[in-house]
Amino acid sequence: MPLEDFAEFLAREVPRGKIVELGIGFQFKVALKLKSLGYDVLAIDWNPESVERARELGVEAVRDDLFSPRLELYRNARALYSVRPTPEIVQPILELGRKLGVPVYILPLTGDSMPRGMRLVNHRGLAIYVYNPRTK
Repeated sequence: MPLEDFAEFLAREVPRGKIVELGIGFQFKVALKLKSLGYDVLAIDWNPESVERARELGVEAVRDDLFSPRLELYRNARALYSVRPTPEIVQPILELGRKLGVPVYILPLTGDSMPRGMRLVNHRGLAIYVYNPRTK
């Protein structure tokens, strides 16, 4: 169940264009795979070292606070996604998706519970949660 499988799932679900990874931390596999598949990937994190490392790897990255996001950063995004987000940022991620009117895809840590109203999709053994504000 490599993380690249999550990138392949996203590529199947989301038309090419701008896609934003929220809370990238120091796990760059999904962003790099999506970039190799032709996506315009923007990585967001609060940690300046994480943002700098993403840039060193060739991923566009910006520091932002998900509790008070700068909405202009996310303009024209086709989707948002997060890999193993900490529980406290899940609601702000979903709220950002709602404000932007774009789908949100979350690959949680095993055992983390996701909010009600998200659709669970099993892709190659990965439990992926999907929130689409357009279908609410």
